[in-house]
Amino acid sequence: MAKRTIAQVDVKGQRVLMRVDFNVPQDDKGQITDDRRIRMALPSIKSVVDRGGKLILMSHLGRPKGEAGDEKFTLKPAAARLSELLGKPVAFASDTVGDDAKAKVAALKDGDVLVLENVRFQKGEQKGDTKFAEALAAFGDVYCNDAFGTCHRNDVSMYYAPQAMGSKPKVSGFLVEKEIKYLSDAIAKPERPFVAIIGGKKVSDKINVINNLIGICDKILIGGAMAYTFSKAQGGQIGKSFLEADRVELAKDLLAKAGDKIVLPVDTHCGDDFKGTCNKQVVDAGKIPDDYEGFDIGPKTAALYADIVKKAKTVIWNGPMGVFEMPPFDVGTKAVAQALADSDCVSIIGGGDSAAAIEQFGLADKVSHVSTGGGASLEMLEGKKFGAVEILDEA
Repeated sequence: MAKRTIAQVDVKGQRVLMRVDFNVPQDDKGQITDDRRIRMALPSIKSVVDRGGKLILMSHLGRPKGEAGDEKFTLKPAAARLSELLGKPVAFASDTVGDDAKAKVAALKDGDVLVLENVRFQKGEQKGDTKFAEALAAFGDVYCNDAFGTCHRNDVSMYYAPQAMGSKPKVSGFLVEKEIKYLSDAIAKPERPFVAIIGGKKVSDKINVINNLIGICDKILIGGAMAYTFSKAQGGQIGKSFLEADRVELAKDLLAKAGDKIVLPVDTHCGDDFKGTCNKQVVDAGKIPDDYEGFDIGPKTAALYADIVKKAKTVIWNGPMGVFEMPPFDVGTKAVAQALADSDCVSIIGGGDSAAAIEQFGLADKVSHVSTGGGASLEMLEGKKFGAVEILDEA
């Protein structure tokens, strides 16, 4: 699935329309609280700037209802932060394809950078609006997609705008290139043993992933609250633990289909209230007392999973093992993260809460790849094709 990258295009004097993911968290005063997504786009941005391209950046932020003017969703703070990180001025257009954007695109000189206002201020962004697509397309001589987190969406800025650019170059940025390499190519041809660690709350959120991975993986380790639905399917006692009652039969079917590929927790760290100071105990899986709730895998499970990871050559991890935000129920997730950090396997963290956990534990630089897209990485693990990636030029 290798795609042509921004490094393979001569950008000098060219207007490069680049879709980035500047959907960064902000506090009540509009101050950015985590600029990781902006920092991760820097290699692609610098590749264009350093080679004399005229860079036009577009992104969404939050979920505005298509109306411009809501300061909570403006990309102005992101443009200011990018300017700080680059150490040079970054222009900002107060609209996306309006008069200010047109004037500022026209004024760009080689090596300049412009950030357009939030693409979701345009009602047509998520509706395939052809006029909006054509207006964006008119800004670029080259299109670059470096926003993996929205690659599973056929939004105008992701799909219809590059399509409207006809035969002009359409390439991936370095972030998207890396995501394709790990999430697609590594799974298509994994070194074995290939192990998936699937956690999180709901079986229903991960059905398609588990179904797809049963045919690919050697082992699938289950954690998080979804483990209690599997436990119930085996006739276990789960106390007050979270249960998807309408998914118990499905869990039985998955267990039957997977055979010994699916590995379930053998013990559970549970408590009698949702707080770190509650009464706690570790019990065998399927033996949770009536007034207790499972909040994490137990120490025997953590050791079992760590041992399986140690022998693996490729590991994909999506979803925490427990309530990792609340000590002491972070221990199981931390044990899995540490096992991955200590391993020499190809280790891929599939975005979302798993990415947040590995960052929280300070181990992100000890694994092979941390995905920038939660929903996108899940859909890629399901085996889905992305229009926003398919449309890019082949390498």
